[in-house]
Amino acid sequence: MTIAPELVAEARYVCDAGDLIATGPDGTPPFKASSDSGQQFAALKEVLTERGIFRYHDMFALAEHHLFHHSQLALAVAHRFPFVLLDEMQDTSDLQQRLLDKVFGPPGTVVQRVGDVNQRIFADAPDAAQPSSFPLPHAAQLPVSRRFGGKIAALASDLTVHRRQHIDGAGHDGEIALLLFDDDTVAEVVPAFERMAAATVPRQLLLDNPPRVLGARLTPGSAKAFPQSLSCYVPGFTATPVQTTGSFITATRTAQALRQSGDNHAAVTLLWKAMRDVARLASSGALPPLRRLDRDPATAGGRARLLLHDLLTSPLDSHAEWAVFTARLLRLLPDLTQSPLKGVARLTDPLAHIPYVAQSAPVSDASADADQGVVASVAGSIQSAKGETHAATLILECLERSGKKYDVHEVLGLLSRQQDASKALVTIQRAAQLVFVGATRPTHLLAFAAHRTRAEPHIEAMTARGWSVSLC
Repeated sequence: MTIAPELVAEARYVCDAGDLIATGPDGTPPFKASSDSGQQFAALKEVLTERGIFRYHDMFALAEHHLFHHSQLALAVAHRFPFVLLDEMQDTSDLQQRLLDKVFGPPGTVVQRVGDVNQRIFADAPDAAQPSSFPLPHAAQLPVSRRFGGKIAALASDLTVHRRQHIDGAGHDGEIALLLFDDDTVAEVVPAFERMAAATVPRQLLLDNPPRVLGARLTPGSAKAFPQSLSCYVPGFTATPVQTTGSFITATRTAQALRQSGDNHAAVTLLWKAMRDVARLASSGALPPLRRLDRDPATAGGRARLLLHDLLTSPLDSHAEWAVFTARLLRLLPDLTQSPLKGVARLTDPLAHIPYVAQSAPVSDASADADQGVVASVAGSIQSAKGETHAATLILECLERSGKKYDVHEVLGLLSRQQDASKALVTIQRAAQLVFVGATRPTHLLAFAAHRTRAEPHIEAMTARGWSVSLC
């Protein structure tokens, strides 16, 4: 019997009473263990294991397996780490929490867990209450945010889905705006936001921290509705995987073109993002924000700045010269991430050299609109912006995965009805919690984009909340 390649590729282990069981992607065996198909499936998973090919989920199953058979491992780890700080606890899954309890559950370890349950973005978090469920009923709350002021704090408070909370804004008293568009003005939304940011936020702050444009989804699905995703608002935006052949040299050449057009900031930002993407593929660590890099040439930060400069100013036509640059990058990454490279083979395609193909140089909006002080925005998903701080943030109205509802529209309805978000429909709760993550990023300007016909019933209520409303 032939097993579908997808089933083998997504096969994963679960630990059941100390035994490793090969299962399908849903965590259950696709065949009876005693059947020929079940035995073949288990044997194929063992072959993958012998070859060192594992899925992310396998790591937890193997850890649970060894803890079951060697209880002294938990004692050794707990002894080594008597004080444990667990950050982003709201996105810890039930399996991860169970493992943490086995290792650090005994009273000899002090465990401090930090997180915001209202910023939970993964659906596999614990559903049933456990003795160690997060947050515990007596957990201390940290309701004061120094990132933003009262207006954004009031909005964020109304969007707390998992745990009702009144948030106090102790930061800059920023502005909230609603940008309305029609079918023919979708492409005008982002430029309108950039002009609004230029008029609202100090220019130097925008140069240091460009406006961010966020959407719950990056690319459209099969539905006929428009717009559906971030790419519908941002012409030319593509969510291209970094594994594509030559992606790093392509990004470097684009950055060089931006520099030649006069926008050094956009060029450096783009190139640093490309380097961070490379680091994610081959290291468990992450690159620090660009602004935190040391300037001393003897440090890793100084070497990184020199590499950025050389990449932006050197010819990239020679295979040999490009190999020198990529070798410098590979030597630099372990020092920057404070972790060894583990997946160098995955970098073969991204770091490959590809011949230059002449194309028109991109012209930065920031350069074109220099007189008006406009700074070009950076687009991405709401999920990727979690934990970031922005000077100005635009949240685009995107179609929910079911293809029936728009997230910003549903949130506007929730706010205009003054409805408790925790009691709304599940689909609306999902939209609210994602919007909450995006809405708590900016310090000075928070803007939403919504179709005029969908938003009109809520304009009066939003104006009463102190929002500005404008038509693109």
